[in-house]
Amino acid sequence: MFNFRMSLGENFASFRDDDTDRFVFVDSFDNREFSVRMGTLRSTKVIGTVVADSNEALNTKLRELVEHASD
Repeated sequence: MFNFRMSLGENFASFRDDDTDRFVFVDSFDNREFSVRMGTLRSTKVIGTVVADSNEALNTKLRELVEHASD
């Protein structure tokens, strides 16, 4: 399970699921629109983009996007 704790002020963050050894990489150029990739250290796939205006919204949307991509 991923524990998202990202803030709008960060341009990049990575998160690891210890149970599955999968990673989520999040990056942004404007700290409003965040590109999200998921996979392993060797190979990732873009799973979507999140637009947020608060830290809480960002982390909630990241969680929802990753849960949907994991189905």
